[in-house]
Amino acid sequence: MTTNGIEAVFLETHNWGKAAKFFQALGYELEFSTDHNSGQLRNGDGPYVFIAEVPEDRKPGMQLVLKATDEDALAANPVIEVVTPFEETHYGTREMTVRDPDGRIWTLQAEK
Repeated sequence: MTTNGIEAVFLETHNWGKAAKFFQALGYELEFSTDHNSGQLRNGDGPYVFIAEVPEDRKPGMQLVLKATDEDALAANPVIEVVTPFEETHYGTREMTVRDPDGRIWTLQAEK
């Protein structure tokens, strides 16, 4: 198996505080927040939600992140168009981006 379900949902917002309170009202618990208007919430053992505040002149986006279980098989598969290869992140994971046949960009996340 090369992926194992959804790891996370990355959300962008214009108001970190309001977005965090919204998800807390839905039953999510704050795991951590940063000093730059972002943070991670989780509801049970499901995927986490990471919310980051973006400037008002930027439209907030959303991205599903898939959990990668076999980095080598993903990188070597000729059907998968790699946009950026696996790289270490500043938050303790490794990420790769790929493009699906319709042009959407997907993030794949693996443990370090």
